[in-house]
Amino acid sequence: MEISLAQPRGFCAGVDRAIEIVERALQQFGSPIYVKHEIVHNKTVVEDLRGKGAIFVDELEDVPTGSTVVFSAHGVSQDVRTQAESLGLKVFDATCPLVTKVHVEVSKMRAQGCEIIMIGHEGHPEVEGTMGQVKDGIYLVETEEDVAKLNIAAGTQLALVTQTTLSVDDASKVITALKAKFPDIREPKKADICYATQNRQDAVKFMARQVDLVLVVGSPSSSNSNRLREVAEKLGVPAKLIENADSLERDWFDGVKHIGLTAGASAPEHLVQGVVKRLKEWGALSVRNMEGVEENIAFPMPKGLVRSEV
Repeated sequence: MEISLAQPRGFCAGVDRAIEIVERALQQFGSPIYVKHEIVHNKTVVEDLRGKGAIFVDELEDVPTGSTVVFSAHGVSQDVRTQAESLGLKVFDATCPLVTKVHVEVSKMRAQGCEIIMIGHEGHPEVEGTMGQVKDGIYLVETEEDVAKLNIAAGTQLALVTQTTLSVDDASKVITALKAKFPDIREPKKADICYATQNRQDAVKFMARQVDLVLVVGSPSSSNSNRLREVAEKLGVPAKLIENADSLERDWFDGVKHIGLTAGASAPEHLVQGVVKRLKEWGALSVRNMEGVEENIAFPMPKGLVRSEV
């Protein structure tokens, strides 16, 4: 068997920043540091930070008054921000700046009198945070069928935004359906799906045509990891979403000569290398890095966090 590694794969700048915010807060203020929701959707990352003293909570009522809390990379609603202030919590915001961009768009468009249609997955924390930037006038759709069901008064000014981790191709279909139904709908000047999501999906498209099986390292709760699996499957290539090497099953590789391996934007590289090691134990003879986009984006830290000298 041969293994090809997608480029790029794994952590993006927003995930790197979010994890570093929690780690710096722990170093600077000591444990516990509370985190609203999972900092990113990866079990290994969450367990590592929990071991260092982070406590993950779903509700701010579970955070003692005066404590330090970090908002996850997915972002939070305005109500959550107000609640944190009322509880006297010290907040460090790890919301990915590209998610914050969508928040700003929603608030600006609503202030201009538009009602907003968001394309995204119901129940995802990024969607809940984005829709929670305004009190009303925002609708969620996921599919072309959802668009057909929309009942919005004629003459309503409309604008659209998207979750940042969607399938580029699927989102494009929904946007096309929205434009067909609402020809005057406004779009953001720059697409909301983030560079990392786009790059990783493009890398899978490039890789999938050359392999017999695609493995995506990522957690089941990770939207962008699930989309990578779907991208491969839509190209007719079998694909598996795995959390780590222990998720592998030997019979997947019967008759497989060429394996493509990638990782979602919230999956650490050491999990990828663990998969490579296991596959070598099972007979993989070569590993090569594929050509692809080199990412060199970095986002600044919030004010009030200092870099550890350790």
